[in-house]
Amino acid sequence: MNWWNQFPAALQELAWIRLLASIGAGGVIYMTPIIFHQVDLSASQVGQGLAAAALIGTVVRLLCGVLLDRGLSCSWPVRGAALLALMADLVLLPSTDFRGYLSGQMLIGIAAGLYFPAIELAVPLSSANFPSSRGYALARTADACGVALGALGGAVLAALGVIRAVYWVEAIAVLTMLVVLGWRPLPDGRLAQLQTELNAPDEDGSHASPAEAPSRFHWLLPLIPVLLVSIVATGMVALLQSALPLDLVRGGIQRPPLSDAWSGLVIALELGWLVLLQWPVGNWVAKRSLRFGLGIGLCSFSIGCLLLACSTLWSDGLVLIAMAVMPMAFGKAAFLPTAAEAMIEETPLEHRGLAMALFSQCFAISATGAPLIAGALLDTQGHGLVLWLFMAALCLFSLPLLNGVRPRYTAGLGAFPLEIEPDEQSQGTSALREESGHPAGAGQERWGARQRR
Repeated sequence: MNWWNQFPAALQELAWIRLLASIGAGGVIYMTPIIFHQVDLSASQVGQGLAAAALIGTVVRLLCGVLLDRGLSCSWPVRGAALLALMADLVLLPSTDFRGYLSGQMLIGIAAGLYFPAIELAVPLSSANFPSSRGYALARTADACGVALGALGGAVLAALGVIRAVYWVEAIAVLTMLVVLGWRPLPDGRLAQLQTELNAPDEDGSHASPAEAPSRFHWLLPLIPVLLVSIVATGMVALLQSALPLDLVRGGIQRPPLSDAWSGLVIALELGWLVLLQWPVGNWVAKRSLRFGLGIGLCSFSIGCLLLACSTLWSDGLVLIAMAVMPMAFGKAAFLPTAAEAMIEETPLEHRGLAMALFSQCFAISATGAPLIAGALLDTQGHGLVLWLFMAALCLFSLPLLNGVRPRYTAGLGAFPLEIEPDEQSQGTSALREESGHPAGAGQERWGARQRR
């Protein structure tokens, strides 16, 4: 209880909301490929549905990000996402063909497009003076616990022969989430701050003109390295949700296929490791440089992929799969909260809604391309050897991109610039990041506002 009490009340509420959302999503995300595999949809068709959901989600994410930057409260997109998820459950529950599957996936894609930019931006807004890097570690811990519970529940339902009940579980979870949001909306103090910065005069007393807006897109350039490596990492997350369940039930070159129940238990094992590792690993990397957390995450993904590739060549490959899920979980625990924090620390306050939308676009891009490629490879080759070897190499080749990653702004509402050289990002940088809740001087705030314009 003392551990829980260290977090601000608003951050605790946010963690509960993310837990509820993840409990419902956990069973649906991991069990839906298996459910529609049972009604004879091919791996390519399953991948097409996931890709369609991701594609429509890209447009919704950008729209949500723009609205958030214009002062929309984070609670409203989350509420909309919950209602759309409920509609998707009602569509997918009775569906037995590709048309119904595709319709449900499209609703899930729209819901994800509304949910992720808002729920990620809500972390620093709910952290107050608490370090947002550790706030992201808590948020991801809530996600991991929820998804693990949902997936484990899905495995139990599969064993009982009522696997489609995962849609009822999600419906109950999102309805509960709506009740919580109706009782206490998410905190959001950006509107007054954004209006203050917009009206703040320069040294000559002039104000920024709307015509100057196109020149402000220079803030996007520092985000490119983080976005590129995030596409690779979220590609791994997408493959663990779509390709791995199919790889398990279809079998490898020598590895025999697993039953639906055993496949669900393997997925639950990976998620269980994530629950155990998320907070200690996330808190550990939060005290170090952004490059460290991102780099160790990519290396862990590569190790896990190599083990999955080797598992296809051995009749007892299930042993290697059980070993592979641990570095996969470690990689997610290190990479995802660090990447979200990097997007915040490299972006001025007035563009953070769109920045989080771009970050969540990485999930959408990966969910569009990765399942399509993975489905085609699994259908043509019948195993995942080439797929996992390719992902292992891609993670390693992405490491040089991290050279351009460093914090440029504090994470609080002040968001004043950090004057740190790129080669000085170390534990000293982490100290500055943890002080992000302290207010800057008036002169520094005005100087930061002019720099952002």
